[in-house]
Amino acid sequence: MVNLNGELLTPRQTEITTNNRGFKYGDAIFETIKANKSKVFFWEDHYFRLMASMRMLRMKIPLEFTLEFLQEEIAKTIYSRESNSSFFRVRLTVFRKDGGFYTPQNNEVNYLIEVAETDYQLKEAYVLDIFKDFYNYSGLLSTVKTNNRIINTLASIYAQENELDNCILINENKGVAEVSNGNIFVLKGNTIKTPSLSEGCIKGIARKKIIEILKKNKEYKLEETKISPFEIQKADEVFITNTIMGVQPVSQYKKKKFGIEFGKKLAKNFKILQITG
Repeated sequence: MVNLNGELLTPRQTEITTNNRGFKYGDAIFETIKANKSKVFFWEDHYFRLMASMRMLRMKIPLEFTLEFLQEEIAKTIYSRESNSSFFRVRLTVFRKDGGFYTPQNNEVNYLIEVAETDYQLKEAYVLDIFKDFYNYSGLLSTVKTNNRIINTLASIYAQENELDNCILINENKGVAEVSNGNIFVLKGNTIKTPSLSEGCIKGIARKKIIEILKKNKEYKLEETKISPFEIQKADEVFITNTIMGVQPVSQYKKKKFGIEFGKKLAKNFKILQITG
């Protein structure tokens, strides 16, 4: 079952028309959230990012869109599934209502909640390369999870065609922005770098939580900054993050092989934070 504006429906029953603005213009935003039957992980962070994104895109926030209301709608959708899965991947999409061309008829919104089972397992061998065909342009809009994910899609196809696990996206200045489905961190000595938001990376929830963990560790220095692809080849370790996988260490970039011990340790800490945070 899916949840369209509070009503539980089968996917075939959803009344999403050919005038849907998310379909026609990418006029939609979404949150990808991990949950179990008793908890929506990092829900406050997802909620406040969603509200900020809606304001940025000039969407009218409904009065009922409270933290508690949307959390209950997510829980209702999860419980509508007959599943013994331990974890679920929730996609909450908000899209402007039908009507208009580039200029919408109004700024009111619909929402759709979809739930799928997930059981991501950390991979010992995880290979990256760079995707050079198109740029992930820097700027504030790139930090928002809009439905315009064509570069991520093309990078994912490139990875599949070349037997890679993921691809690094670069910005117009040829600096590292992110990977096709998350954020990236680079460890060299006792310095950990991650692209700053001005480089064009998504304002990831897992990214935020990992930064919080790292800032408490006085043994390491964290920098949100510009990163060149060359720095990745010289790194001791590289790891990527998103809310579903948590922390995934990278074992190889091009011909360079990395250690994964720090990444594995961080992955355990992140899992603990998910449950207890």
